[in-house]
Amino acid sequence: MRKLIQHAFVMGWAALLILSCGNKEEAFDGSVSLSGKLSNQPEGQVVLSRYDNDRIQAVDTLSVGDSGEFSYVLELEGPNFYELDLYGEKTVRLALFEEDVFVTYDFETDQLDVAGSKDSQLMLAIDELTAAYQEAGNELNSEFYEAMADKNQARIQEIQEQAMELELDHAEKIKGVIAESGGSFAALAGLGMLNPRTDFNYLDSVIVALGDRYPEMKLIASWKQELDELRALSIGQPAPEISLPNPKGEVVNLSDLRGKYVLIDFWAGWCKPCRDENPNVVRLYNQYKDQGFEVFGVSLDRTRDMWIRAIEEDGLEWTQVSDLKYFNSEAAATYQINAIPATYMVDPDGNILAKDLRGKSLERKLQELFD
Repeated sequence: MRKLIQHAFVMGWAALLILSCGNKEEAFDGSVSLSGKLSNQPEGQVVLSRYDNDRIQAVDTLSVGDSGEFSYVLELEGPNFYELDLYGEKTVRLALFEEDVFVTYDFETDQLDVAGSKDSQLMLAIDELTAAYQEAGNELNSEFYEAMADKNQARIQEIQEQAMELELDHAEKIKGVIAESGGSFAALAGLGMLNPRTDFNYLDSVIVALGDRYPEMKLIASWKQELDELRALSIGQPAPEISLPNPKGEVVNLSDLRGKYVLIDFWAGWCKPCRDENPNVVRLYNQYKDQGFEVFGVSLDRTRDMWIRAIEEDGLEWTQVSDLKYFNSEAAATYQINAIPATYMVDPDGNILAKDLRGKSLERKLQELFD
């Protein structure tokens, strides 16, 4: 269900208090009115569905008058997410609990308005941000494929960095909307747009606050379970030990580098994005290695020849280890790696400081640490 309601920082104390305030969920034994007015509507049906147990379940077909007006009374047991399918041409997502909602939509102007339910208004704000993010992402995808066709490596790297910036900017906008939500359960729809690897602490704090307010909501329980599985790899936690052989067959430990800032770099000789990023890491390594920066490369290669050849071709002078087991690597399993390149930054005490740093984000972090 959590994945169904999503479209494909450190939290400020003020925002955290907003989410934590208010009464816990009270028993709700009542109904809400779902009504609205449609303009310039086509032929067909208006179907109301509910998100339930990881699937969308149809609730009823709404009767719409000749004037485009409709009204429906919905019985609720608690807060939940719903969807209005308007003639198969427009989908309106709603977050319903306690407050009536009034929906207006014009099929000619694509003008949508949701009134009454503050939870549903928050849902609409999240959806509008997401639509803008997806549009910008689609444009970058088109530019990326053009650059790939032209074999323009500089442009490819530039687009990849723009995509990362776009994702970070979108995450901050989502957090801004959530901070003003007043503790609404509809914030769950926005959380699905955030990256649990990099925003774990933020997600954890919001889910704890929402769990206090809506203790019976299954979606919150699902979030808690997923976050518990990620907790051991969250920022501030001790980085799990990695003990693997280097190219000479000698077992090397991550903990051997204690006392330095260490970038754990999961990569492979067959991974083109990894190879494209290597020159940037080499440049930054040479710039900061004398100030206490080290890299611990963990290769997910299958063969020793490909691994050694890539090290030599890319001029990687830092510690390299591998068990040559691809994604079945012991280290990949420990750090929950399912795609590369992937990185963890570890502080001198051996604790996780940051994740998924590369390109400009890695450079900014090193500047912050050393400059």
